Amino acid sequence: MNRKWVVPTLYILFLMLPIYGLLSMSFKTTNEILGGFSFFPQQFTLANYIKIFTDPTWYNGYINSLIYVVINTLISVSVALPAAYAFSRYRFLGDKHLFFWLLTNRMAPPAVFALPFFQLYSAIELFDTHLAVALAHCLFNIPLAVWILEGFMSGIPKELDETAYLDGYSFPRFFVRIFIPTIAAGIGVTMFFCFMYSWVELLLAKTLTSVSAKPIAATMTRTASTSGYELGLLAAAGSLTIIPGAFVIYFVRNYIAKGFALGRV
Repeated sequence: MNRKWVVPTLYILFLMLPIYGLLSMSFKTTNEILGGFSFFPQQFTLANYIKIFTDPTWYNGYINSLIYVVINTLISVSVALPAAYAFSRYRFLGDKHLFFWLLTNRMAPPAVFALPFFQLYSAIELFDTHLAVALAHCLFNIPLAVWILEGFMSGIPKELDETAYLDGYSFPRFFVRIFIPTIAAGIGVTMFFCFMYSWVELLLAKTLTSVSAKPIAATMTRTASTSGYELGLLAAAGSLTIIPGAFVIYFVRNYIAKGFALGRV
């Protein structure tokens, strides 16, 4: 092996150790986990995964999380696209202040908005719905999406717009058929960040749901019993939460690479 790959390889292996530890624990019983550390399961068991895939309380948590995450990602990107285009192509009174205000929403901790969202959604009967969590996450994901997309759009020459208009394209047709494919890398990066934030966020998702739309992260916090926490079950559930993110990274990996190279990420 070339020496220049030694350090990166060791670094990647070091980063993978916690993931391996989580996977190893998922095939152990709680008693074995508490009994001491071991690299390999001494009593290999699939009971933890069987419980997750057969208990509606567990597998519905994954389904609920995927539903509101996908809804949030679609809403955030759909709203951010025209907003980012306006910021990148036009200059208007207070544009920089408005742009900064959008980012301040992203900087605020979710705990600040948990109670107002809870009261609002309870009043309009949106509490414990997938839409409630999706809309709540928009408060943080839309500013991030606008900020990322605006950087990509500003890198596209305005002459592209003018040429399309001279060729007879209407704005909607130009935006959908020419402009969006041009910034596909930026959209891929934006969707990745929106998906990952919404997938790992716990406080709002837990506060705004109770039964029907309860996410997997909330389910994982309720595994305590008279004998303590079911650590093997928690490890198995945690291992499964990695899969959706890995799928997203796989399908948008080329766009992410281009996005980090060309955009403002």
